[in-house]
Amino acid sequence: MIVLDENILEGQRLQLEAYGTPASQVGVDAGRKGMKDDEVFVLLPKLKNATFFTRDFGFYRRDLCHSRYCLVVLNVAQNEAATFIRRLQRHPNFATKVKRIGSVVRVSHSGLGASSVMNAGSLAQSCL
Repeated sequence: MIVLDENILEGQRLQLEAYGTPASQVGVDAGRKGMKDDEVFVLLPKLKNATFFTRDFGFYRRDLCHSRYCLVVLNVAQNEAATFIRRLQRHPNFATKVKRIGSVVRVSHSGLGASSVMNAGSLAQSCL
């Protein structure tokens, strides 16, 4: 399940859906509008294999790794979110829910960085 934070533009959600990638959005069809970060952490484990995309850099912390969800911090312009979400979904290390779950990932133009529940260390990947 793809879940978008409120800070992802609605147009980007619609673009994902046009690509055939269904996505829920906090405040629209997941949780409620104005949810605080700690409330998001309560919501995510209740969702089935959620991958949560946000532009909030406060989510890029190794201690937030959880075996029930994946956190992805997008360090790209607002109007590029859908493109980089699709790129991450096609990356060999993150192409399936099973490969993503348990990770905290940072996505940017220069590439991606990640930590996971299975590997407490950080790993750097090549450009998307």
